[in-house]
Amino acid sequence: MHPGSTYLGIDLASDPKRTGIAWLRDEGEKVMVEDVRVGADDDTIVSAVVTSQKTGVDVPFGWPRSFVELLEAHRTATLTPPPSTGPDWKRHVLYRATDLEVRRRVGKNPLSVASDKIAYPAIRWAGIAARLREQGAPVTPDGRGIACEVYPGAALVAWQLAGYTYKGAKGATSRAALAEQLTARLPWLDWAGHRDACVDDDNALDAVIAAVVARDVDRGLATPAPPELAELAAEEGWIWLPEGS
Repeated sequence: MHPGSTYLGIDLASDPKRTGIAWLRDEGEKVMVEDVRVGADDDTIVSAVVTSQKTGVDVPFGWPRSFVELLEAHRTATLTPPPSTGPDWKRHVLYRATDLEVRRRVGKNPLSVASDKIAYPAIRWAGIAARLREQGAPVTPDGRGIACEVYPGAALVAWQLAGYTYKGAKGATSRAALAEQLTARLPWLDWAGHRDACVDDDNALDAVIAAVVARDVDRGLATPAPPELAELAAEEGWIWLPEGS
């Protein structure tokens, strides 16, 4: 553990204006929400990541190996025709090993970075990660460096806080209830006056959740890729879930 350390959470959107970012300060018995806001450009993110102990980012850190191989084989006209292009083949091509593992463990279905709009913020993260590596910050797809991939919705399932429809303008009441339940589930979390910002905007709330998971990862309280998936995770990315899931 690292008392006094800062943990960062980022709910990354393709649009900087919709990107949530939160800072937590570990004070030992309490973990304070130092700041949380919606609106963060690439410069802000890079500066914040390099000065934090660990950062949790809600965005895919990579693409499915099978998808990348398909694109290259299609580009070079060397693709071997599959026996079928049905659902099983598409699932194999479009989803990462970590996506399937999250589905198996907590019943959540991560968006496909190969076929969904989540690709837009993922491309943004690829550029940010390149800048971080250029500055000497260790950033790896499997999350063993300075930043790790997280999924707030799956973390809530792991904490037995599923069932809240808290997204969007109509979700304020649910966000208020969820913030209250998070306090009960994580009694060491001190909102320090920032709870209302999280009730106002789900991007802010997800950023706080991402920072909490980053702290769990740093403390060894989140689940890494198992040995049989470690090679894929190092290439495709890995969603870290809190222990107990």
